[in-house]
Amino acid sequence: MASLTVCLLITILSNVSLTPTNAFAPTSSNHLQYHQQNEQQPTTSTSLHAIGVFARKAKENELRTYVQNGLPDDVLAKVEEMKANLPSVSSKPPPTKVKDALTKRTGTITVIAEYKRKLAVESGFINEDDTFSPEAMSPIFREFGAAATAVMADERMGGCTYDDLDTVMKEQQSVQGDFPGPLPVINSDLIVDELQIARSAAMGVEAVLVTYNVVGGSEKVGFLIQCAHAVGLEAIVRVTNAEEAQAAIDVGASILLIDGVGDDGGSVDEKIDVLTALNIPEGESVCTIANILANDNKQLEEVEETWICRDKGFNAVWVSDALFKSGNDPTEHAGAIIRSMTAKSSVKWASAKAKSGKGEGAREYLGDIMM
Repeated sequence: MASLTVCLLITILSNVSLTPTNAFAPTSSNHLQYHQQNEQQPTTSTSLHAIGVFARKAKENELRTYVQNGLPDDVLAKVEEMKANLPSVSSKPPPTKVKDALTKRTGTITVIAEYKRKLAVESGFINEDDTFSPEAMSPIFREFGAAATAVMADERMGGCTYDDLDTVMKEQQSVQGDFPGPLPVINSDLIVDELQIARSAAMGVEAVLVTYNVVGGSEKVGFLIQCAHAVGLEAIVRVTNAEEAQAAIDVGASILLIDGVGDDGGSVDEKIDVLTALNIPEGESVCTIANILANDNKQLEEVEETWICRDKGFNAVWVSDALFKSGNDPTEHAGAIIRSMTAKSSVKWASAKAKSGKGEGAREYLGDIMM
């Protein structure tokens, strides 16, 4: 294992290239050079890209350790499956289970509920070890109307591990045949290598999140999308501007998460601006997701922002910290927030600012949604 390079899978498979037939990815002989060139010639000069390079290097080091500890047989099996399917993957229809779950009729919006242990805002949970656990939160996400759930399986960024991802997967699978049934599960680890995709597939997740400015550009994004499709997974591509969004579509992305627009995450209009001039191939569609950041207060502007995103045409919202900031408050716990986000109301007729006591009938309105 001493000869490990950045492309871990190539070493694992005795230098067999995973390059798809349409050459999205560099060959095994120049894969390391590809990464070095992208670090020396960044696609953007923003601070977000600098963070992306740092995060990518940290994740690559973590993957080296994972490989050195020995890969499980089920992960190796998915690596072999990926290798076998890549040459023909571009000629087959991609999986659409997650996209279909997120894309409902016009005038509605769906929620991706993300589980994290590290939050950007203070949690309202009294006993976080017991209450704020994947075992407790996973069924709440499902029972209160989320369309999918994600686990931020990066210990530095989200405080979670693949054990948490496995816990959520098993909890969702335990209700197979019930109503509501299992939610699609998304691995929102910082994906930088196809090995993480193989590991995700071995665990049974339905999709992975690929962050454009972390992986280093459209060529690698396209390759990772095809690697995901080769093992039956979908890829959600996180972008921060119109250029990234178009580049992602050009290499096969069909689900976009709009995130990090501006220093404060961006207004709804700024997020919409990322999408307005997109050139989408004829006959294809793109599912659009808006990231909803948590405000550091006890009001619920995040619900109203979701309603505005719905009215502006977004298909879904991605919500994490905002689900947990009110803890177990009976009208504002994670389930209540999900249900109110998917309600048919709007900022014209109701307010979600229940904690502040402002807004017509705010507390009664959320209470009605809970019933």
